[in-house]
Amino acid sequence: MTMETEEIDSLYNKLGSQKIRQLVDAFYGFVYQDPILIPLFHNDIEEIKEKQYMFLTQFFGGPRLYIEKYGPPRMRMRHLPHKIDQKAMEAWLLCMKKAIATLDLPEKDAQSLYNSFPKLAQHMVNS
Repeated sequence: MTMETEEIDSLYNKLGSQKIRQLVDAFYGFVYQDPILIPLFHNDIEEIKEKQYMFLTQFFGGPRLYIEKYGPPRMRMRHLPHKIDQKAMEAWLLCMKKAIATLDLPEKDAQSLYNSFPKLAQHMVNS
């Protein structure tokens, strides 16, 4: 197990399902106010939030909720229909940073949480 994996695995234990839900709710509150990101989201917001919750739970080392319902995440493939450029990635990361700031977390945990996203966000850039 790599250091990066250990850090991500511990995030689920530090956050728990309630804080992950809070993160997702806060995140999409910011996303739906962002002029760069809002055009990318056409599906039902509750469905989008539930998928994000399930994915993050699994991504942070918790139960494999996403894979049990939808199969392997294949996030890049699932995002290919959407034009995601560098500006969209940066807007997404900013929304996530603001959402993390709404959680009552020690600074070290908040930083670890944020640090789990840039590599994933960069992987989604497709244009």
